[in-house]
Amino acid sequence: MAATDRIGGYASALFDLATAEGDNERTERELHTIAQALSNSDELREALNNPGLPFDRKQAIIGDLLGGKASDLVRGLVSFIIGQGRGADLGAIVENFIAQSAASRSKAVAEIRSAIPLDQATVDRLARALSSATGKDLEVTVVVDPDVIGGIIAKVGDVVFDGSVARRLSSVRQALKKTG
Repeated sequence: MAATDRIGGYASALFDLATAEGDNERTERELHTIAQALSNSDELREALNNPGLPFDRKQAIIGDLLGGKASDLVRGLVSFIIGQGRGADLGAIVENFIAQSAASRSKAVAEIRSAIPLDQATVDRLARALSSATGKDLEVTVVVDPDVIGGIIAKVGDVVFDGSVARRLSSVRQALKKTG
């Protein structure tokens, strides 16, 4: 089975379970928080993906990470995914789950990455601009990512809008190379 099929399969199963529980939006928020923690911590990813680390130790790490803040459903889902040896796929599974959940509400997901938290007025303005640019009704998630340094990076499906300082500097460097 291809990795994308496996990821989609896990995401669909998660979506079905969350739908049966009647709490997709809470499940989305909690899973997104977990995926963000994983993407921001090399140590956490390495620990959960380490085949030599016993499952009960991974469970303890998950327990510490979630700390009673997540629903029983999310704790169980994350434990199941880690227990199946799919910790490396967790971020992609969550991303796929969120996309399926948004699609069930006839929306697409826009992820906005910024080095700093954005105020609601800025998020709303970006959402309108992204919706206009893509022609889609959007649900926006904001990720604080110190690697962005400055500016923002927005992603809607496979389309990336890179307004980061790093991208702008790279463009200036390339232009200077062409003229120099």
